Amino acid sequence: MLIYRITLTKFADKLVASGRAARWNPNETEVIYTASSRSLACLENVVHRSQLGLNQLFSVLTIEVPDSVKKEIVKLSDLPQDWREFAQMPLTQSIGENWLNKAQTVILQVPSSIIEEEVNYLINPQHPDFRKIKLINTDKFVFDMRIKTA
Repeated sequence: MLIYRITLTKFADKLVASGRAARWNPNETEVIYTASSRSLACLENVVHRSQLGLNQLFSVLTIEVPDSVKKEIVKLSDLPQDWREFAQMPLTQSIGENWLNKAQTVILQVPSSIIEEEVNYLINPQHPDFRKIKLINTDKFVFDMRIKTA
């Protein structure tokens, strides 16, 4: 399986996690967020950045996850209808933290909060199977200037 991550170019030489809180992890918990497609990775960045922020130097990472690597899946049907709301972040962070603490899989498949019928993949860099996941390509990525124009 190929998955994608768009990140600032200065962080594009390896797979790293910031440890900052996000939808599926609390603060000081390392998780690498990836998407099932380049376009979804683009959207995930666009919703979190201003137009000015999109003008920085970015790269798209192509990441290979072997089919033999097991993943856990959070199904949309298992989440409350309002799971995408900011007030539900403690719930989704708890789901991610529980997955990390169980340490049964290196990948957690979650619905995208932008297009919930599509999926993102979280990677646990502390899991023993993390070594099987490979960064296979890094390319320059430029956000289209029509996105978030003032």
